Amino acid sequence: MKVKQDDILKKYIKKLKYLRYSESTITSYSNYVLIFLETINKNYQHLTGSDFQVFLDNYNFSSASQQNGVISAIKLLYEKVLNKKYKKVDFSRPKKSTSLPIIHSQEEMQMLFNVCSNLKHKVIIALLYSCGLRISELLNLKWQDVDRSLKIIRIIKGKGNKDRPVMLDEKLIPLLESYARKYKTKKYVLKGQKTEKYSDTSVRQILKQLSKKAGLNKRIYPHLLRHNCFTHMVENGIDINLIQTLAGHKRASTTRIYTHLSNNFISQIKSPLNNISFD
Repeated sequence: MKVKQDDILKKYIKKLKYLRYSESTITSYSNYVLIFLETINKNYQHLTGSDFQVFLDNYNFSSASQQNGVISAIKLLYEKVLNKKYKKVDFSRPKKSTSLPIIHSQEEMQMLFNVCSNLKHKVIIALLYSCGLRISELLNLKWQDVDRSLKIIRIIKGKGNKDRPVMLDEKLIPLLESYARKYKTKKYVLKGQKTEKYSDTSVRQILKQLSKKAGLNKRIYPHLLRHNCFTHMVENGIDINLIQTLAGHKRASTTRIYTHLSNNFISQIKSPLNNISFD
Protein backbone atom coordinates (compact mmCIF):
# COMPACT_ATOMS: atom_id res chain seq x y z
CA MET A 1 0.00 0.00 0.00
CA LYS A 2 1.41 3.39 -1.02
CA VAL A 3 2.26 5.86 1.69
CA LYS A 4 0.34 9.14 1.33
CA GLN A 5 2.73 12.02 0.72
CA ASP A 6 0.27 14.93 0.36
CA ASP A 7 1.49 16.80 3.43
CA ILE A 8 5.14 16.78 2.51
CA LEU A 9 4.36 17.79 -1.09
CA LYS A 10 2.37 20.79 0.14
CA LYS A 11 5.29 21.80 2.36
CA TYR A 12 7.69 21.31 -0.55
CA ILE A 13 5.65 23.50 -2.92
CA LYS A 14 5.24 26.15 -0.22
CA LYS A 15 9.02 26.22 0.32
CA LEU A 16 9.73 26.59 -3.42
CA LYS A 17 7.27 29.48 -3.63
CA TYR A 18 8.94 31.11 -0.63
CA LEU A 19 12.31 30.72 -2.39
CA ARG A 20 10.74 32.40 -5.47
CA TYR A 21 11.12 29.52 -7.91
CA SER A 22 9.19 29.96 -11.16
CA GLU A 23 5.83 28.27 -11.72
CA SER A 24 7.29 25.93 -14.32
CA THR A 25 10.16 24.89 -12.02
CA ILE A 26 7.77 24.31 -9.11
CA THR A 27 5.61 22.11 -11.33
CA SER A 28 8.48 20.01 -12.67
CA TYR A 29 10.31 19.73 -9.33
CA SER A 30 7.16 18.72 -7.42
CA ASN A 31 6.41 16.09 -10.09
CA TYR A 32 9.93 14.67 -9.72
CA VAL A 33 9.59 14.58 -5.93
CA LEU A 34 6.20 12.86 -6.19
CA ILE A 35 7.69 10.17 -8.47
CA PHE A 36 10.57 9.74 -6.03
CA LEU A 37 8.29 9.35 -3.00
CA GLU A 38 5.96 6.93 -4.78
CA THR A 39 8.87 4.88 -6.13
CA ILE A 40 10.63 4.56 -2.77
CA ASN A 41 7.22 4.00 -1.11
CA LYS A 42 8.15 4.59 2.50
CA ASN A 43 7.25 7.24 5.04
CA TYR A 44 9.16 10.42 4.23
CA GLN A 45 10.29 10.63 7.87
CA HIS A 46 12.36 7.48 7.35
CA LEU A 47 14.04 8.44 4.08
CA THR A 48 17.83 8.02 3.96
CA GLY A 49 20.64 8.93 1.60
CA SER A 50 20.65 5.38 0.24
CA ASP A 51 17.01 5.84 -0.88
CA PHE A 52 18.14 8.86 -2.86
CA GLN A 53 20.97 6.88 -4.46
CA VAL A 54 18.78 3.89 -5.33
CA PHE A 55 16.33 6.16 -7.09
CA LEU A 56 19.05 7.91 -9.13
CA ASP A 57 20.57 4.55 -10.08
CA ASN A 58 17.30 3.12 -11.35
CA TYR A 59 15.35 6.06 -12.79
CA ASN A 60 15.17 6.16 -16.60
CA PHE A 61 16.14 9.74 -17.41
CA SER A 62 14.95 11.06 -20.77
CA SER A 63 17.69 13.69 -21.05
CA ALA A 64 20.67 15.27 -19.31
CA SER A 65 18.50 18.27 -18.50
CA GLN A 66 15.91 16.07 -16.77
CA GLN A 67 18.62 14.26 -14.81
CA ASN A 68 19.95 17.56 -13.50
CA GLY A 69 16.42 18.65 -12.63
CA VAL A 70 15.66 15.47 -10.69
CA ILE A 71 18.89 15.76 -8.68
CA SER A 72 18.18 19.40 -7.82
CA ALA A 73 14.55 18.69 -6.92
CA ILE A 74 15.31 15.86 -4.50
CA LYS A 75 18.26 17.71 -2.97
CA LEU A 76 15.88 20.56 -2.15
CA LEU A 77 13.47 18.10 -0.57
CA TYR A 78 16.18 16.69 1.71
CA GLU A 79 17.85 20.01 2.55
CA LYS A 80 15.02 22.52 2.80
CA VAL A 81 11.99 20.45 3.82
CA LEU A 82 13.12 17.24 5.52
CA ASN A 83 16.34 18.64 7.03
CA LYS A 84 17.97 15.31 6.29
CA LYS A 85 21.50 14.40 5.22
CA TYR A 86 22.25 12.30 2.15
CA LYS A 87 25.71 10.84 2.78
CA LYS A 88 27.62 9.19 -0.06
CA VAL A 89 25.08 10.03 -2.78
CA ASP A 90 26.67 10.30 -6.23
CA PHE A 91 25.68 13.66 -7.70
CA SER A 92 27.66 13.25 -10.90
CA ARG A 93 25.82 15.44 -13.37
CA PRO A 94 25.87 14.81 -17.11
CA LYS A 95 27.16 17.41 -19.51
CA LYS A 96 24.41 19.44 -21.11
CA SER A 97 23.88 19.37 -24.84
CA THR A 98 25.67 22.15 -26.69
CA SER A 99 22.90 22.54 -29.29
CA LEU A 100 21.82 26.14 -29.83
CA PRO A 101 18.24 27.41 -30.10
CA ILE A 102 16.99 28.39 -33.56
CA ILE A 103 16.50 32.14 -33.52
CA HIS A 104 13.79 34.04 -35.40
CA SER A 105 14.86 36.81 -37.74
CA GLN A 106 13.68 40.38 -37.18
CA GLU A 107 11.40 39.91 -40.20
CA GLU A 108 9.82 36.85 -38.56
CA MET A 109 9.26 38.82 -35.35
CA GLN A 110 7.47 41.44 -37.43
CA MET A 111 5.23 38.69 -38.83
CA LEU A 112 4.37 37.65 -35.26
CA PHE A 113 3.30 41.19 -34.37
CA ASN A 114 1.39 41.57 -37.64
CA VAL A 115 -0.99 38.69 -36.80
CA CYS A 116 -1.50 39.76 -33.17
CA SER A 117 -4.74 41.74 -32.86
CA ASN A 118 -5.37 41.17 -29.14
CA LEU A 119 -4.00 44.09 -27.08
CA LYS A 120 -3.02 42.00 -24.04
CA HIS A 121 -1.25 39.45 -26.23
CA LYS A 122 0.62 42.22 -28.03
CA VAL A 123 1.79 43.62 -24.68
CA ILE A 124 3.02 40.17 -23.67
CA ILE A 125 5.16 39.58 -26.76
CA ALA A 126 6.32 43.21 -26.79
CA LEU A 127 7.60 43.00 -23.18
CA LEU A 128 9.33 39.66 -23.75
CA TYR A 129 10.96 40.74 -27.00
CA SER A 130 11.62 44.43 -26.29
CA CYS A 131 13.13 43.98 -22.81
CA GLY A 132 14.53 40.45 -22.98
CA LEU A 133 12.51 39.40 -19.93
CA ARG A 134 12.45 35.91 -18.48
CA ILE A 135 8.94 34.46 -18.17
CA SER A 136 9.02 34.77 -14.35
CA GLU A 137 10.09 38.44 -14.67
CA LEU A 138 7.19 39.12 -17.02
CA LEU A 139 4.61 37.50 -14.72
CA ASN A 140 5.98 39.28 -11.62
CA LEU A 141 6.19 42.71 -13.28
CA LYS A 142 4.35 45.41 -11.31
CA TRP A 143 3.17 48.81 -12.53
CA GLN A 144 5.25 50.51 -9.84
CA ASP A 145 8.39 49.18 -11.55
CA VAL A 146 7.53 50.71 -14.94
CA ASP A 147 9.12 54.17 -15.01
CA ARG A 148 7.92 56.12 -18.04
CA SER A 149 9.84 59.29 -17.14
CA LEU A 150 13.21 57.52 -17.03
CA LYS A 151 12.17 55.06 -19.74
CA ILE A 152 13.27 52.04 -17.76
CA ILE A 153 11.65 48.97 -16.25
CA ARG A 154 13.05 47.79 -12.94
CA ILE A 155 13.32 44.02 -12.69
CA ILE A 156 12.97 43.22 -8.99
CA LYS A 157 14.45 40.01 -7.65
CA GLY A 158 15.17 38.44 -11.02
CA LYS A 159 17.32 35.33 -11.44
CA GLY A 160 19.81 35.04 -8.60
CA ASN A 161 17.53 37.29 -6.52
CA LYS A 162 19.10 40.35 -8.18
CA ASP A 163 17.53 43.63 -9.29
CA ARG A 164 18.40 45.26 -12.62
CA PRO A 165 17.03 47.94 -14.93
CA VAL A 166 16.09 47.28 -18.55
CA MET A 167 15.10 49.73 -21.27
CA LEU A 168 11.51 50.86 -21.78
CA ASP A 169 11.28 51.59 -25.49
CA GLU A 170 9.32 54.69 -26.51
CA LYS A 171 7.12 52.58 -28.80
CA LEU A 172 6.16 50.38 -25.85
CA ILE A 173 4.89 53.26 -23.68
CA PRO A 174 1.67 54.10 -25.63
CA LEU A 175 0.98 50.36 -25.99
CA LEU A 176 1.17 49.92 -22.20
CA GLU A 177 -0.96 53.03 -21.65
CA SER A 178 -3.70 51.71 -23.97
CA TYR A 179 -3.54 48.35 -22.23
CA ALA A 180 -3.79 49.98 -18.77
CA ARG A 181 -6.88 51.97 -19.79
CA LYS A 182 -8.62 48.91 -21.21
CA TYR A 183 -7.76 46.24 -18.63
CA LYS A 184 -7.37 48.44 -15.52
CA THR A 185 -4.99 46.01 -13.81
CA LYS A 186 -3.83 47.37 -10.45
CA LYS A 187 -0.78 45.66 -8.93
CA TYR A 188 0.67 43.39 -11.60
CA VAL A 189 0.85 44.47 -15.24
CA LEU A 190 -0.57 41.10 -16.31
CA LYS A 191 -3.53 39.71 -14.41
CA GLY A 192 -5.14 36.30 -14.82
CA GLN A 193 -8.88 35.82 -15.21
CA LYS A 194 -9.25 34.34 -11.73
CA THR A 195 -5.81 34.95 -10.22
CA GLU A 196 -3.74 37.99 -9.29
CA LYS A 197 -1.03 37.07 -11.78
CA TYR A 198 -1.10 35.73 -15.34
CA SER A 199 0.00 32.13 -15.82
CA ASP A 200 3.08 30.70 -17.50
CA THR A 201 0.90 28.21 -19.39
CA SER A 202 -1.29 30.96 -20.88
CA VAL A 203 1.75 32.86 -22.22
CA ARG A 204 3.13 29.73 -23.87
CA GLN A 205 -0.23 28.95 -25.45
CA ILE A 206 -0.54 32.49 -26.84
CA LEU A 207 2.89 32.27 -28.48
CA LYS A 208 2.08 28.88 -29.96
CA GLN A 209 -1.18 30.16 -31.47
CA LEU A 210 0.39 33.33 -32.86
CA SER A 211 3.29 31.40 -34.37
CA LYS A 212 0.87 29.09 -36.17
CA LYS A 213 -1.20 32.05 -37.36
CA ALA A 214 1.93 33.79 -38.69
CA GLY A 215 3.00 30.65 -40.54
CA LEU A 216 6.30 30.36 -38.69
CA ASN A 217 7.80 26.89 -38.89
CA LYS A 218 10.15 27.35 -35.94
CA ARG A 219 9.32 26.38 -32.38
CA ILE A 220 8.53 29.41 -30.20
CA TYR A 221 8.45 29.81 -26.42
CA PRO A 222 8.93 32.72 -23.96
CA HIS A 223 12.66 32.29 -23.39
CA LEU A 224 13.26 32.22 -27.15
CA LEU A 225 11.91 35.78 -27.40
CA ARG A 226 14.57 36.74 -24.84
CA HIS A 227 17.20 35.08 -27.05
CA ASN A 228 15.73 36.87 -30.08
CA CYS A 229 15.94 40.22 -28.28
CA PHE A 230 19.63 40.00 -27.39
CA THR A 231 20.65 38.34 -30.66
CA HIS A 232 19.02 41.16 -32.64
CA MET A 233 20.79 43.68 -30.37
CA VAL A 234 24.10 42.11 -31.40
CA GLU A 235 23.05 42.42 -35.05
CA ASN A 236 22.17 46.09 -34.47
CA GLY A 237 25.63 46.82 -33.06
CA ILE A 238 24.85 47.05 -29.31
CA ASP A 239 27.96 46.46 -27.17
CA ILE A 240 28.09 42.93 -25.76
CA ASN A 241 29.01 44.24 -22.28
CA LEU A 242 25.86 46.37 -22.19
CA ILE A 243 23.81 43.36 -23.31
CA GLN A 244 25.32 41.37 -20.43
CA THR A 245 24.05 44.00 -17.98
CA LEU A 246 20.57 44.11 -19.54
CA ALA A 247 20.33 40.32 -19.56
CA GLY A 248 21.44 40.01 -15.95
CA HIS A 249 24.18 37.52 -16.78
CA LYS A 250 26.93 36.80 -14.25
CA ARG A 251 29.46 35.74 -16.87
CA ALA A 252 30.31 37.39 -20.18
CA SER A 253 30.61 33.91 -21.71
CA THR A 254 26.86 33.44 -21.23
CA THR A 255 26.15 36.62 -23.18
CA ARG A 256 28.61 35.82 -25.98
CA ILE A 257 26.31 33.01 -27.11
CA TYR A 258 24.30 35.69 -28.93
CA THR A 259 27.16 36.27 -31.35
CA HIS A 260 26.88 32.56 -32.22
CA LEU A 261 23.11 32.70 -32.59
CA SER A 262 23.12 35.63 -35.02
CA ASN A 263 22.95 34.42 -38.60
CA ASN A 264 23.36 37.99 -39.89
CA PHE A 265 26.39 38.55 -37.67
CA ILE A 266 28.05 35.34 -38.90
CA SER A 267 27.17 35.89 -42.56
CA GLN A 268 28.98 39.25 -42.51
CA ILE A 269 32.28 37.67 -41.43
CA LYS A 270 34.76 37.54 -44.28
CA SER A 271 36.26 34.10 -44.89
CA PRO A 272 39.98 33.91 -45.74
CA LEU A 273 38.77 32.54 -49.07
CA ASN A 274 37.82 36.14 -49.84
CA ASN A 275 41.52 36.83 -50.46
CA ILE A 276 41.89 33.94 -52.91
CA SER A 277 41.59 34.37 -56.67
CA PHE A 278 39.97 31.59 -58.72
CA ASP A 279 41.20 33.01 -62.04
